Amino acid sequence: MTLGRKITFAATLAALATPVAAQEIFVGVLNDVTGPTAQLGVEFAAAKADALDWINANGGVNGKQITRDTVDYGYKAPAAITTYKSWTSGSRKPALIFGYGTADTEALSGFANEDKIPFLSHSFSAKITDPKAKSGNVERGTPFNFFHGPSYSDGCRATITWAMSDWKAKGQAGKPKFVFMGDNHPFPNSPKEACVAAAGELGFDVLPAIQYSMRPGDFKAQCLTLRESGAAYAFLGNTGDGNVALLKSCATVDVKTKFLTNIWGYSEIVMNAAGDAANGVVIPLHVKPWGASAPGMKLVDTIAKGKPRSTYYIAALCTVFYAREAMEWADKNGGVTGDNVRKGLEQKKDWEPKGLEGVCAPATWSEDDHRSVVKVDVVEGQVSGGKTGWKSLATIDLGRDAKWWGK
Repeated sequence: MTLGRKITFAATLAALATPVAAQEIFVGVLNDVTGPTAQLGVEFAAAKADALDWINANGGVNGKQITRDTVDYGYKAPAAITTYKSWTSGSRKPALIFGYGTADTEALSGFANEDKIPFLSHSFSAKITDPKAKSGNVERGTPFNFFHGPSYSDGCRATITWAMSDWKAKGQAGKPKFVFMGDNHPFPNSPKEACVAAAGELGFDVLPAIQYSMRPGDFKAQCLTLRESGAAYAFLGNTGDGNVALLKSCATVDVKTKFLTNIWGYSEIVMNAAGDAANGVVIPLHVKPWGASAPGMKLVDTIAKGKPRSTYYIAALCTVFYAREAMEWADKNGGVTGDNVRKGLEQKKDWEPKGLEGVCAPATWSEDDHRSVVKVDVVEGQVSGGKTGWKSLATIDLGRDAKWWGK
């Protein structure tokens, strides 16, 4: 695979005009715009590029420009490892890396920790939430791994907690049946064990998992199995690309199951692609959707140049703006080194990045706990006749019990 690279034109001009060490901060950016998660990957890529360009055009990091090397790694962990090694083998190592998927984030966590490079990924794997390995749930700590949002495990815990309350509110008798669905892949597998365990603890009748591919396909067979199982609730572990196909397939065989899914499994893009088949899906959402009433939406609109964007895009904006403030803190406290950026991310509690107030769920990273968001907003997507919207269902406070670090 050819690894495409680009550095912003504005940042290149800054590099020619001023001493590199004094004026530039170098970051690495991993994207998937050609692989199996390209549906959300193109939104992530656009958001990171737009946000970094806006930051550079508006003072940078305390006057320093951010230069970037952006690589489309096609959602292939070996390509991500090769890219990481190319970034860290020269004299100019990244101050931080905007990572991507679960397989590559977990594979690179050891390297990032050894090299002391903060790794802010779109993977919300619980395995990277225990920085000091205090819980006993992980083999080693991951102090340089960060993400903004509830872990995949916490996202499932929150949605199935809502599902049990929904079952009871409807006055249903007996134990509701629950099934976990997803591909045999690190991403959907990440929350599987925790999700199934939580379902059992909450009182669900947990059924055998149903496998379906992350790549779109004809999933009528899986949908027929789901229908015959009598499951009242199903958690979809895949990303939006595969979920669109599954929702469409299940609509054709009249599946009545209530679908729950992860943050990357559903968005306005999925709603528009699947149509009415996507109505009623429940997700954990850690950002406000486009057009929501929040002070920070003005900046979102400015960065997106007025073009309506998905929750995927807005989530990536939040990640970049957290990184910006961490770099600003580091710059004022010894320099923008990886270790200082890490400390910058661990400085605040219930933190919303400047300019995006009300848009990003308040985050807290500490030296002991990298579960950034534990008060999880559970929302339902509404689709009817080509119109889409969101309905708030509940906020589930999962707390910070150490037993869930890394799990």
